[in-house]
Amino acid sequence: MDLVLDAADRHLLTPYVYPAGWPEDEPCRQLLSLFVITNLGALALYLLFGTLSYYFVFDHRLKTHPQFLENQVRREIVYALRSLPWISVPTVALFFAEVRGYSKLYDNVEDSPYGWTGVFLSMLSFLFFTDMGIYWIHRALHHKLLYKRFHKPHHLWKIATPFASHAFHPVDGFMQSLPYHVYPFLFPLHKVTYLGLYIFVNVWTVSIHDGDYRVPRLLRHVINGSAHHTDHHLYFDYNYGQYFTLWDKIGGSYKSPAAFEGKGPHDYLRQLREK
Repeated sequence: MDLVLDAADRHLLTPYVYPAGWPEDEPCRQLLSLFVITNLGALALYLLFGTLSYYFVFDHRLKTHPQFLENQVRREIVYALRSLPWISVPTVALFFAEVRGYSKLYDNVEDSPYGWTGVFLSMLSFLFFTDMGIYWIHRALHHKLLYKRFHKPHHLWKIATPFASHAFHPVDGFMQSLPYHVYPFLFPLHKVTYLGLYIFVNVWTVSIHDGDYRVPRLLRHVINGSAHHTDHHLYFDYNYGQYFTLWDKIGGSYKSPAAFEGKGPHDYLRQLREK
C-alpha cells in the first residue's frame, strides 16, 4: 500500500492538500491518508466492477425469481456503502503496519531469492493460503454463536447480484478479508503483485455473485464459481470456499451445484414459465 500512498503524496496530497510543513512520513498523516485512500479505492472497485458485472454479465431474468427481494439491488448497494467505511478501520491499521515496514513486502524482483519464479510461486501460494483461511473463517461465521449477529445479513440475498458481493456486516467483511492482509506479514510478496492480487480478489468476489454459472467442464468441480456460491446462499451449509473446492471437499461441505444438475435458479424459472 505504500506504493499507492507514495503516488498520492507525490501527485496530490503534498502539493495540494496537506500543509507544507507536515512530513509525509508522520504517522497521523499516514493514517489519515490511508483511511481516505482505502475507502475511495474500495468504493471505486465495488461500484466499477459491480456495475460492469451487473449490466454485462448478470442475467436480469433472475430478478423474477420468487426469492429475489423487492428493491434488492438498491438494498445491497446501500448495505455495502454503509459497511465499507467500518471495514476499512481495522484494514487501515494493517496497511499502516505495512507502510511502516513490518511486513515482508518487497520492491524489486531482485529482492526475491527465486527471482520471477518466486514472484509466480507467491501468487499461487497467496491464492491457496487465502482460500484456506477464508474457508475456515467463513465456516466459523456459520456457527450459531456468530451467524445471526455477523453473517446472516449477507445471506439475506438468496438470489444475489454482483452488488451483494460486498454487502456484509463490517465484522463479517473484515474477518473474511483478513487472510489477504495476513499473508504479506508471513510470506515475502512483491508490492505490485500484492496490489494486483488485491484487485483480483475484489473482482473475484463480485464474480461469484454474478449469477453466471458457466465454468469449463473440466474445472467444474475444482473452481468455486458463481454456481457453487449460489448454492451456498440457497442451501446454507455448503461451498464455503472462495476460489477452489479443495477445502470444501476436505471439510465435507462440498455440494455439486444444483445449476450443473438442471436444478438451479434458471431451471426453476424455466419450469415456472412452462406451467
